[in-house]
Amino acid sequence: MLLPYLNKDVIEAGCDEAGRGCLAGAVYAAAVILPVDFQNEMLNDSKQLTERQRYLLREVIEKEAVAWAVGVVTPEEIDQINILNASFLAMHRAIDQLKVRPEHLLIDGNRFKKYGNLPHTTVVKGDGKYLSIAAASILAKTYRDDYMNGLHQEHPFYDWDKNKGYPTPKHRAAIREHGATPYHRMTFNLLGEDPQLSFDF
Repeated sequence: MLLPYLNKDVIEAGCDEAGRGCLAGAVYAAAVILPVDFQNEMLNDSKQLTERQRYLLREVIEKEAVAWAVGVVTPEEIDQINILNASFLAMHRAIDQLKVRPEHLLIDGNRFKKYGNLPHTTVVKGDGKYLSIAAASILAKTYRDDYMNGLHQEHPFYDWDKNKGYPTPKHRAAIREHGATPYHRMTFNLLGEDPQLSFDF
């Protein structure tokens, strides 16, 4: 059973990101403030849910949350500042857009770059422990999936509608055959087993 909050008496926002380990595409993050009495038995870490469950829950979260927002950091920005900083920046951009200002942040993971003067708590595997982080994981995941499905229409060779930019054998084989796209993260090891192998972009 996921916990409804860490601190009942403050306005808490849960934050999580999606797409950190991908070879292509932006990294997405979400911030969600849920009502203190929010309950939903299906809500869990997005990785434990089916695609259909995630999209059903997205509707519930967007309807019932006190506030929610999604932040995005582009592949170009990821290459400039590295993926860890990009993940923090995506969370900051999500928090920036919240219609209600949180008083405390619950962050999935073990590291975070402080947001202004707001206190925060990092929670390892927090998306399986706190409802607000689980809700953020679902929004980040589904909005990023929508984005990658759109990019798949533009570049169908890479199987992004299925792998969402993660380093599958088919994705890497397509990079070898067709080269990288403007959406690939050029600072990542795109080819995997043989980083010395070069190709024309």
